[in-house]
Amino acid sequence: MIQLRHGIFLPPFHPMDENPAACMDRDLELMQWLDRLGFHEAWIGEHHSAGWETISSPELFIAVAAERTRSIRFGTGVISLPYHNPLMTANRIIQLDHHTRGRVMFGAGPGLLASDALMLGIDPNTQRDRMAEALDVILRFFKGEIVTERTDWYTFVNARAHLRPYTRPHPEVAVVSAVTPSGGRLAGKYNLSMICVAATNPFGYDALAANWQIANDIAAEQGRTMDASRLRLVGPMHIAETREKAFENCKFGFERYLGYLNNNQPRFIAPPGKDAAEWFVENKFGVIGTPDDAIALIERLRAKQGEFGVFLHQAHNWADWEATKRSYELYARYVMPHFSGDNIPRIESFDWCTEHRDELTEKRTAAARAMFDKHEAEQRAMVRPAAGREAW
Repeated sequence: MIQLRHGIFLPPFHPMDENPAACMDRDLELMQWLDRLGFHEAWIGEHHSAGWETISSPELFIAVAAERTRSIRFGTGVISLPYHNPLMTANRIIQLDHHTRGRVMFGAGPGLLASDALMLGIDPNTQRDRMAEALDVILRFFKGEIVTERTDWYTFVNARAHLRPYTRPHPEVAVVSAVTPSGGRLAGKYNLSMICVAATNPFGYDALAANWQIANDIAAEQGRTMDASRLRLVGPMHIAETREKAFENCKFGFERYLGYLNNNQPRFIAPPGKDAAEWFVENKFGVIGTPDDAIALIERLRAKQGEFGVFLHQAHNWADWEATKRSYELYARYVMPHFSGDNIPRIESFDWCTEHRDELTEKRTAAARAMFDKHEAEQRAMVRPAAGREAW
């Protein structure tokens, strides 16, 4: 069985009535909190429009966050490849790999927001093809190849990366997959990791097994097998000690979160008169509940997908800052050990003691009785000689 790892996928989502600098500071503080709690990785998004997702350079954010943390790994989640010259992207990732001493992962995608592409004069219909072109040449730069190549959007003449990656042969590379098969096709072709960013929404959930199967089929054509430990599933959740408390916490920002998602593309429209958070949970789009509810979601994903390597929280601002930190703490305390099995030896030891309680009690009582008997015998031995001397 694959040892499940845990992390977050940080777009980020920040309401437009808050101080943007303070929001990014909290994002960095969150990285430190996750590092302390033992989370394994964090993926940072790139966006340039629509107001909420305020990190335009995941590499800059990661460089700062890596200086403030000890062991958590960071991934670009993702760099929108059609927006960048591929050589510049390769060089930035290689440099970041050195700065972080190998704690960086390279996540690549076509770009999610059509508004980003339109500002750059890019036809959204070309983005997936351009991503595939860019990814191919970036992997060649990572390998040290010299490239001369012309496409309709970049030209290279004897181009090469002048640094080797710190990680050999290069940092882990992941592609995103949502509903379309493009991510699975690239993952299978190049033997890459895959991030299913819509694992809990109805369309992405239905496509989970199909897209992973596409990756496996293409890999098999090349005589390879995909590694499920490099498959990551993303889903949103907020947990508290009780479901009632979790729902109360989410009154802070849940409806604004849905408002942003639907402003970009109408997808999560609660029926009139229905509480949006309750509707969201009832339709299994995510979790608002307890650690047990979080465990149930991950088990449901396993039942659908099979084994996978990492569950990534979709980071959000459903609750205020303190309740958000508490949610991650409860996850680390109760959900992580459920899947790691770290407590199995402790439970077995406790159960063994319970099973042998009468025997252990008797042995402990007998040992204590023997100690009292020994002490009394020694005291009697000391008194007899003293009494003899007095008589003499």
